[in-house]
Amino acid sequence: MNLSLIPNIKHTDSNNFFLLAGPCAIEGEDMALRIAEKVVEITNKLEIPYVFKGSFKKANRSRIDSFTGIGDEKALKILKKVSETFEVPTVTDIHEVSNAEKAANYVDVLQIPAFLVRQTDLVVAAAKTGKVVNLKKGQFMSPEAMQHAVKKVKDSGNDKAWITERGTMFGYQDMLVDFRGIPTMQQYAPTVLDVTHSLQQPNQSSGVTGGRPDMIETIARAGVVNNVDGLFMETHFDPANAKSDGANMLHIDYLEKLLTNLVAIRKTINSL
Repeated sequence: MNLSLIPNIKHTDSNNFFLLAGPCAIEGEDMALRIAEKVVEITNKLEIPYVFKGSFKKANRSRIDSFTGIGDEKALKILKKVSETFEVPTVTDIHEVSNAEKAANYVDVLQIPAFLVRQTDLVVAAAKTGKVVNLKKGQFMSPEAMQHAVKKVKDSGNDKAWITERGTMFGYQDMLVDFRGIPTMQQYAPTVLDVTHSLQQPNQSSGVTGGRPDMIETIARAGVVNNVDGLFMETHFDPANAKSDGANMLHIDYLEKLLTNLVAIRKTINSL
C-alpha cells in the first residue's frame, strides 16, 4: 500500500520503516499532546513516516475495575486535536461494529484488536469506512491465517490493509515472535511488528499484565533486520503510572536513541 495515500503522513520517500507510536490509551489531552509533540520531533529529525497511536477506549481488560477510558467522544476529539495540531495521521482501535463509523470521523487508520480479528462484521465495518485497516494478528493464529482477514477487507471494496504481528501465545503467560511470519504475511499486505505487545506477559492469576520492556530494542532490531514495513510501539512519559499496559511500554526518554539505532540498521539493510 502506498503510504502517501494517508493524509498528513510525511517522509514517505525516506526508505525508512513507518512508525505507529503513542500511549496505550488516551488518558487526557495534555498527555496526548506532550507525547505526540516529542515523537513528531524525533520522527521528523530521523525522517520516519509517523502515525500517532492512542486507544480511545480499552474494551479488552482483565478485570472489571481496570481503566477503560475517559469517554469515547472526549478521547476521539483529543485524537483529532493531535492530528490537527501536529499535522500527523492517527490510529485507534475499535471493538464493536458501531465504533467503526464513529471513530472514522476522527482518525485515519482503524485498528482491529488481535482478539477480534476473526470477527467478520467488525472487519467489514472497518473496511467499509474507506480508512486504512490495521489487522492485528491473533495470538492464537498462524501467519498464513491472516490472508483471510486481509481478503475480508479487500472483498469489502477496500485495498488499504495492514497486518500487525504482536506475538504468539507461548504457554499460559508468555509471548514469542516467530520472525518467519513477517515475509509470509508480507505476501498479503504491508506488515507491522508490534514490539511492545509482543513482550507482554499476561498474568491470569492477578489480572495485571506484565512485560519485558528491557527486550524492546532486541525485538525491534530483529524486525528491522527482517525488513518489516512498519513498527508499532507504545510509549509514555511515566510508564509505571500509565493507566494501561505500563509494564511493557517504552519510556519516551529512550525513544530517540532506539529509533536512531533502528534507522541506522535499516540503512545498512537497504544497502545490501
